[in-house]
This record gives sequence, C-alpha cells and structure tokens, in this order.
Amino acid sequence: MATSSDLTAPDARPVPGEQPPAGPPGGAPTGLPQIVPRRHLGRRLAAAAALLLLAMVVNSVVRNDAFQWGVVGRYLTTSAVLDGLWLTLWLTVTVTALGFLLGIPLAVMRLSANPVLRTLSYGYVWIFRSTPLLVQLLFWFNIGALYPTLGVGVPFGPQFVTVTTVNLLGPTLTAVIGLTLHESAYAAEVVRGGILSVDGGQTEAAQALGLGRWRTLRRIVVPQAMRAIVPTAGNMLIGTLKGTSIVSVLAVHDLLFSVQLVYNRTYQVIPLLLVATLWYIAVTTVLSAGQYYVERYYARGSARTLPPTPLGRLRIRLAALRARLGRAAASDARPLLGGDR
Repeated sequence: MATSSDLTAPDARPVPGEQPPAGPPGGAPTGLPQIVPRRHLGRRLAAAAALLLLAMVVNSVVRNDAFQWGVVGRYLTTSAVLDGLWLTLWLTVTVTALGFLLGIPLAVMRLSANPVLRTLSYGYVWIFRSTPLLVQLLFWFNIGALYPTLGVGVPFGPQFVTVTTVNLLGPTLTAVIGLTLHESAYAAEVVRGGILSVDGGQTEAAQALGLGRWRTLRRIVVPQAMRAIVPTAGNMLIGTLKGTSIVSVLAVHDLLFSVQLVYNRTYQVIPLLLVATLWYIAVTTVLSAGQYYVERYYARGSARTLPPTPLGRLRIRLAALRARLGRAAASDARPLLGGDR
C-alpha cells in the first residue's frame, strides 16, 4: 500500500539513458551561498593615485631641461668624481670599523660593575653625542693651537719622542679621528642596547654550566644580540656614508668636494650635484641589500623559516601567477554538462 509521501515525492531513481541534472560549479552543495572575494576598492584607488603622482614626478624630472642630464652623464664617471667616490668609500669603511672597535669596549665598560669604568664610558658617550660633528671636526683640525707638539715618554717626566701636530694631523687624518670618535659614541650605545635585549636567563644558564664571563659574552650573548645590533648598525653605516660629506669643509677630496671643485670651474651646479646624488643613491642601495642579507643570516633560530630573499619572493609571485592562469585555463576548458547548452 502506497503512502501519501510516495504519491507526492518524485522518483529519485535515475532513468536509464538519461544524464543526471548538472549541479552547481565546483561540486558545492545546493543551497549554500556563493563565496565572493572582497573588493578592495579604496586600496586600488589609492594605488592608482600614487602611481599617477609618481608618473607625474618622473615625467617632470626627465623632461625638465634644467637638470641637464647630458652633463650628468658626461661627468658621472670622470676620474675626479671616481677618485672622490673612492675616498668616500674608504672613509666610510675605516670610520665604521674603527668606531665599532672602540665602541664595543665602551659598551662593555658601560655594563661593567666597576663604577669607575662605567662612569668614564658614560662621560665619553655624553660628550661626543652632545657635540655637533662639524664642531668636533673643526676642533680637531685646530688641535695644533692647543697642543703644538705631542710626545711619548715618562708620565710627568721627560719625553723621548716628540712630533709637531701641524705636520702630523693632515685634513684626511683629522677627518678620520673626528668621525671615528663621534661614531664610537653611537656604536657603544647600539652594542649596549643589543646586549641588553638578550634575556638574562641566557647568562644565568651559561654561569650554571660553568662558563666564564667573557666566553659567555662572546659565544652566547653577542650572537643573539646581533639580531638587534645589525639593523641599527646598518643605519649607522648608511648615515656615515652620507655624513662623510661634511669633511668637505676641511678640503678633504671626498665625493662632494670633488664635484664642488668641478662646478666652481664650470658653474654647472645642478648637474654636478645630481652626479653626487646618484652615486650616493647607488652606494646606499648596495649597502641596504647587504644589510638585508646580514639580518637574514642572524635571524636563524628566531623563526621557523627565514624570510625569503628578493629573488625567492619573485619566484613565489611567479608561481602564484602561473597557478592562477592554470586555474583560469582549466575553468575555460571545462566540458559542457547537460543543460549548459
């Protein structure tokens, strides 16, 4: 005997020779809402406006004849400019290396339990961070007025060797001394901040294992502190590169002073300043790339996976683009089902 439900419900059994009705795309259950990705309209409008503004700025710079790009290209690789660039790079590397060599002991003295060493380190940092760099350079350049001669001998006694400071301290050596002393004060604070960023439990664990103070600092604390030191040290390196331009007041033939000599003769101020600007940008770009890889090296152990390199990031985006194109091609090639004609 058939019930009322059997009389009203349609027969769900498939009929031989007839295709089943087509379901929703992707095999999703019937009746569920379709998932649509969110449209970031404001983000796209902001990006379009930024690109338009950038295009306007680039167009105004490229098509402005006052920049004299032909003159820029002619002087960009001249021997005078390249010699000044070489001296700028030499000053940057030398001052940074000497600054950190002097700054590391100052940071250790600042963290020492000895009140005399701690006070001396604090006083050094306080004096050289409180004085403008230009004032320090001019002071060291005129040090001969205070100490005409320097000697080595018995303290408070006779001197065995004496030299005249006028002949000893030339402009380049004066620049190295002034920049190094100024750099070491900031380097000491950078190293001290990096050491303080390491958890104190690391030192306690090393002491429990019987490691000495210096070995703990060298093998445990410093490697972990480098994660905090490297970003700031990279900024200091770039700042030192640009800060070396101030030595032009001492007639040191760095990059800026070299282009100044040229435009004082040719009166082409703007294109020669652009030459110096382009070289500073190029060197800063290389240093920034090196800083990224050094940070990535010391990031080992702090994260499960290292951040991708620029080349690796490009490969990921290309793979995502290929996958998206493959899905689009597969959806276009989907065979027609019953009722889709």
